[in-house]
Amino acid sequence: MADAHQSEFTELCWMEFFDVARSARYETSAGKADPSMATFIGNRSLSGIIWLVLRLWLGYAWLQAGWGKVFGEKAAVWVGDKAGVAVTGFLKGALARATGENPLVPAWYADFIRDVALPNAQVFSYLVAYGEVLVGLALVVGVATNFAALMGIIMNLSYLFAGTISKNPQMLLAEAAIVFAGLAAGYYGIDRYLLPYLRTHLSRAVWSKGARNGNMGTSRS
Repeated sequence: MADAHQSEFTELCWMEFFDVARSARYETSAGKADPSMATFIGNRSLSGIIWLVLRLWLGYAWLQAGWGKVFGEKAAVWVGDKAGVAVTGFLKGALARATGENPLVPAWYADFIRDVALPNAQVFSYLVAYGEVLVGLALVVGVATNFAALMGIIMNLSYLFAGTISKNPQMLLAEAAIVFAGLAAGYYGIDRYLLPYLRTHLSRAVWSKGARNGNMGTSRS
């Protein structure tokens, strides 16, 4: 049932994507917009709609993956009294896929699992569970969008190196596109207001600190 809902949501996202693309092409043919792709990407109010649809799809996928680990029936073996049990099983399965004539897991990643991940399975259990939820929420509301997409890339790569395919390749490509999009990816989100606010106040703080240091140096001389 969950896979059916995921499929329906993905289909709706792609339908919205093509609707936006058709609208952009119509405006271009009517002389309302520059036909160049650079202009389209630079127009954040227009391209931002596509990034919003992509963000919502990714955010939903991450939330669906992590919500049950933190708040659902799986919470006990991820963040509860038995934290680390599920991760240990996953990691041992990955080690099993690192053997044979055509191993799915690279030798260097198997060493990482054996020497780092397994001895700290409980820590990785919390990182995975809360990481999936936080990345999902950040992408949905558009806060720290590029950083969230980068963290998603790291998790997807980790799962792929462990020999798990699933939706990881599609999600990885979508996250790379969001990182490449830069500020446009969070245009329809909290980043649209948060980043200019932080930029303004941080620059003021740096300027004030520099001015104070300059005045101190002048007074000493």
